[in-house]
Amino acid sequence: MADELIKVIFFFEEHTEVGVARQLTIEEAFFHEPQSLTQFRLILVQEFLELKSTLLSGAINVVILDFPWKNAFCLKVMDSIHCLAPNAAVVIMSDFEEETRQQQAIATGVHNYLIKSNIYPQLLRHLLYTIARQHRLNGEVSKTQFQELSKIPTGIIILHDDLSILAINYALAEMTGYEVAELMAKDCFALVTPESQELIRKNIISGAEKPYEVVVVKKDSSTFPVEMQSQIILYQNKQLQVAALEDITERKQRDVWQRRENSLRKQNQTLVKFARSKTLQQGNLHLAFKEITETTAESLDVERVSIWLYQFNYIRIECFDLYEQDTKRHSSGMVLEKADYPVYFEALFNEPNIVVNNAYIDKRTQELSDSYLSVFGIASLIHIPIWLGKCLVGVLCYEHTGSIREWTLEEENFVSAIADFTILAIEASERDIKQKALQQSEARLQAIFERSSVGIGLLDMKIRIVDINPLLCQILGYSREELYGKRFTDYISDAKGGDLELYKQLVSRTRDRLEVERCFLHRDSRLVWIHLSISLIPSTNEEPEFFLLMIEDITERKQTELKLFESKEAAEAGSRAKSEFLATMSHELRTPLNAIMGLSQLLQQEIVGSLSHKQKEYISCIYSSGEHLLDLINDILDLSKVEAGKEEFLPFPVQVQPLCESVISMVSDRAIEKGLQLTTKIDKNADVCIGDARKIKQMLLNLLTNAIKFTVVGSVLLEVKKVSQGIKMIVSDTGIGIAPNQYKFLFEPFKQLDSRLNRQYEGTGLGLALTRKLARLHGGDVTVESTLGEGSRFTLFLPDQHQTGGRQMPRLGKVEALTSTVDIGQLTIKHPNYREETQNSNITRVHTNQIPDAQELLPLSSDKRVHWLLTVLHEDSEE
Repeated sequence: MADELIKVIFFFEEHTEVGVARQLTIEEAFFHEPQSLTQFRLILVQEFLELKSTLLSGAINVVILDFPWKNAFCLKVMDSIHCLAPNAAVVIMSDFEEETRQQQAIATGVHNYLIKSNIYPQLLRHLLYTIARQHRLNGEVSKTQFQELSKIPTGIIILHDDLSILAINYALAEMTGYEVAELMAKDCFALVTPESQELIRKNIISGAEKPYEVVVVKKDSSTFPVEMQSQIILYQNKQLQVAALEDITERKQRDVWQRRENSLRKQNQTLVKFARSKTLQQGNLHLAFKEITETTAESLDVERVSIWLYQFNYIRIECFDLYEQDTKRHSSGMVLEKADYPVYFEALFNEPNIVVNNAYIDKRTQELSDSYLSVFGIASLIHIPIWLGKCLVGVLCYEHTGSIREWTLEEENFVSAIADFTILAIEASERDIKQKALQQSEARLQAIFERSSVGIGLLDMKIRIVDINPLLCQILGYSREELYGKRFTDYISDAKGGDLELYKQLVSRTRDRLEVERCFLHRDSRLVWIHLSISLIPSTNEEPEFFLLMIEDITERKQTELKLFESKEAAEAGSRAKSEFLATMSHELRTPLNAIMGLSQLLQQEIVGSLSHKQKEYISCIYSSGEHLLDLINDILDLSKVEAGKEEFLPFPVQVQPLCESVISMVSDRAIEKGLQLTTKIDKNADVCIGDARKIKQMLLNLLTNAIKFTVVGSVLLEVKKVSQGIKMIVSDTGIGIAPNQYKFLFEPFKQLDSRLNRQYEGTGLGLALTRKLARLHGGDVTVESTLGEGSRFTLFLPDQHQTGGRQMPRLGKVEALTSTVDIGQLTIKHPNYREETQNSNITRVHTNQIPDAQELLPLSSDKRVHWLLTVLHEDSEE
């Protein structure tokens, strides 16, 4: 140590005389030691900042600390000395000899602890001993084995057997951002992450010398990876750990980029493979999904790849194919219900992609943890909804098991591209299904076309035949080859001039279908009647492209119709002849009866002489029989007039109340004879109706007569109601009623429900038939409601004027000439325009078309004649 300069810092905070004396004592000890060959330089420092500045100014060999021991401040000072002068020997001067204080000081890095009372003359010797020991630990090591450490680019750290730091080179300091002195003062484990600390301990304990990777924490708290390799060396009978640390950040980045490049290359190869894949295009969904899951599991290096499809209106998804890469196994059938995982299902609808690094804490997938994620060990996932147009059809799932995986943007884009290929596979499957369905439909249509029971033809817009089925060929007598390209109208023998206009209407869409009956010319020159239905077939742009013909051979039907028409014409001609004959036989049939009844009446009045009781009985029987026969003949003649179209109809406003009272008075005697209650109920609003008064009275008379006839006990009611469209006259009774299955026979002429020879009720069966015909002549109708054994209800409906077929009521003009008077009893009848009836000095003019013929009145009693003539009353209007 001869000729060696040792720098000594004396740091104290005392300003008393004792402190000055101690300072002088120390100076004397340094500079008045004749046996010492070492040169000392003493630097006095009183402030902490000054101490730090002095430590930074140059190499310091010894630091003497003389201040009251305070743990917090002492530790602060010691940290500064260790950082700024890590090789300096530290000496504490203290007034206390307590062993506890000495141990605390040694623990902070103090090399010697001196008691102030023993400083002189031992101070210099103690300092020399402390310096020598520090040189042995610091200087000698660096001068021998580690003198070249500062030149090595790899980070080097030497650890004592207690794992304290003995040496650190500049390369490691540069890596970490610390100064060498700062690193020397730190714990070696403070330089790495907690995970790496555990790894270092394991390797040190095991004595492993193989390289391993740890993460170093820099001064700015950032981290970087290093490859660490340690080796144990012996130095002065102690085991020292020498570790080399190589920054592998660039290497790892190269590895990451290489892996990324390889992954992108795989992904691109997969996309190219799918773009060329025939499996995805052939429509077999099972094979397509298997290829997608297997190939992409390897490309993306994930354990599980699956495709799920929605079922039952989005309330569940079912796994269609799941591929597990470790076992190389496919499976399917797992189901997830929307009711169990509402948040996840909502995310599928609302988010384009579900990319989750930690599936257990993400809100979108957290509810899958217990029943799905933990069961299969899934840590990270990418779920891509599969949209087909605007319809969500399924989910494409990539699931990483084990540790958490940070998904990259490239991986997300790749999965989205695979979802597009999945959509293409689904679309191909749907096209395949539709194509098969279309083929089946075409086959069925072709079968229908070929085997149809009607002729089918397809024409272009120029009426040329494009296609034709076998039956139509048979109808026309030509082969398909002969008809192809020919104009269809050439085979119509009776084409109408208006057909072209109809075709134009069809083309212009003013009508949807054209149906006509035409006569075709068969190949053998015979005529074939057909029913022709023509519709338009548009092209894809909705423009007219073809005419579709549906042709039915109706030749037999036409022939049958012709025969039926001829038979009908003959029958109708016979019926008309019969009706006309009966209508013209009115005089011939009634005259003999009128004579019989008139003479019988004269005999009853004993004008030609008195009669015995028996003679009166016989004459009365003759009269009543004649009257009954006249009623039957009148019904037949009236019905014949209607059927022959000779019944005249002249509607006028008719007073309802008088008309009903007149009819009731005509049938009241018969009701009284049977002990029936005959009542009327007339609506006040139903004061006038429109119609032919005589015919209305005849209809009511028929209905009331039937009601009385078929009622044994009870009542008969005539009810008149005003309705919105006209007037209703309802005849109800409590008679025998009618069975529902007999309703259809009620209004047929000459039809009686009781057709036995010994039937209880007499009549021709013409009353209801005549009533309905007269009602319909008015534009109305007669309907029936009945319950067997309880009674019947007949309703006569007469519409207002605007519903009577537009007939106009005749206007009665002023009478200018009355000629040809014929007297019948008390009645005076004049014609051609008016007839006058005089009775009880009242003169009423009635239109000739509204009263019976004079000959029809002869057989009637005087009261009935008056009722007939008073059917419709009109006063002569002024012009």
